[in-house]
Amino acid sequence: MQDSERDEALVERAQRGDAEATEQLLRRYAGTVRAHARRFFLAGGETDDLVQEGMIGLYAAVREYRPEEGKSFKNFAYLLVRRHILDAVKRSARRKNVPLNESVSLFDPTLGDRAEEGSPEDMILESEAQREFRRRLMKELSDFEFRVVIMYLEGMSYAEICEATGKGVKSIDNALSRAKRKLQTVYRGDAR
Repeated sequence: MQDSERDEALVERAQRGDAEATEQLLRRYAGTVRAHARRFFLAGGETDDLVQEGMIGLYAAVREYRPEEGKSFKNFAYLLVRRHILDAVKRSARRKNVPLNESVSLFDPTLGDRAEEGSPEDMILESEAQREFRRRLMKELSDFEFRVVIMYLEGMSYAEICEATGKGVKSIDNALSRAKRKLQTVYRGDAR
């Protein structure tokens, strides 16, 4: 509780215009923002772009935090950082037509709601795009990286992936990082 009390005191000072308190909070949570940003893929961007978005969210949390709403600053900051990062990912997905950013499950035979709205030709094209994406994943990634990526895309937490694979968190994180780098290289090459 001591840390959260200090956070709230710093936020109060920052909201009164104390630039040093603001800077101290931004430094204190910078590692958390970076760790959270590494979990996401930004088409045509780098992790640093997502870190910057997360820092904007953190700064917004400092300005908008209201202790009377009953949340700790830490939880409120996490919420705004996550929201800003996800918004950046969604904006990127709208600008790019990259299969990695499609919101349909890799193993969903129904193709999601979008396929129901389209013509039979659209459904066939969507199905082909999904199959091609799965083939590309299997070709570019090692068996372990492929399994980890699939589990991650299906919404499993790091802990669940560790349990399913029998590997540690560091191995899972490394596999996801390698997969992300490989896929970024492949899709950058395709965009040229």
